[in-house]
Amino acid sequence: MTAMDRRRWLAASGALLLAPAARAAEARVYDYLFLDLGAPPGAPPTRAFADHVRAAGLDKAGGTPLGLFSPQIGWHARQAALLVGWSPDANGRDAAMAALAKAPGVKSVERHRLQATARPSPTDRLKPGGIYVHRWFVIATPSLPEFIELSTTGWRDFEARFDTNIFGLFTAEQTAADKAAGQTRLLLLTRYKDHGVWEASRNPDTAAMAAFQRRQLITRDTWNDSTLLVPL
Repeated sequence: MTAMDRRRWLAASGALLLAPAARAAEARVYDYLFLDLGAPPGAPPTRAFADHVRAAGLDKAGGTPLGLFSPQIGWHARQAALLVGWSPDANGRDAAMAALAKAPGVKSVERHRLQATARPSPTDRLKPGGIYVHRWFVIATPSLPEFIELSTTGWRDFEARFDTNIFGLFTAEQTAADKAAGQTRLLLLTRYKDHGVWEASRNPDTAAMAAFQRRQLITRDTWNDSTLLVPL
């Protein structure tokens, strides 16, 4: 394949891949709050915040709380994350997120506005049990169609071979720094049965890993953490 052919293929595949993502984004947008919580010594900090989420009336504002996550590996004990799905015309979105950011016990918060790529669909929900790994990627923005194509190619073998589920691959709204650097940040949210499956899934001999290794070549930076899903 010539360089010109490859560029044409990437443009075509990108259009095909992003079309369903665009349709999903029309029906759903997302907020990801990364939280630093305060709590009395020995008290689970996510428990009180979960109560605030339940009492926030997000459904009345056009939102659906999809998941609250507590740390396993990577985050500090008092850190957590909340994923909320929104209808695109939800007028109460910003006010609801601002209220949660000011909830009692919240020491600091980072808000990431997200859009779905190939997953999730507007009706997808997180499965209970297991662990959820949050993996961030930083890539050059022109590489986005290729990154999504390699991801979806790898998922087919990955999910068939291991007790895993890719819930979502999201793009984060670009900051001024992202635009200046010509980069896009993505969040990959994956459920594994346990940490043993997470480790086994890194087998370099699988077809999935071959696609993921090619994806790594167009990745500027990446990091991940494992979490537990807190019932809401």
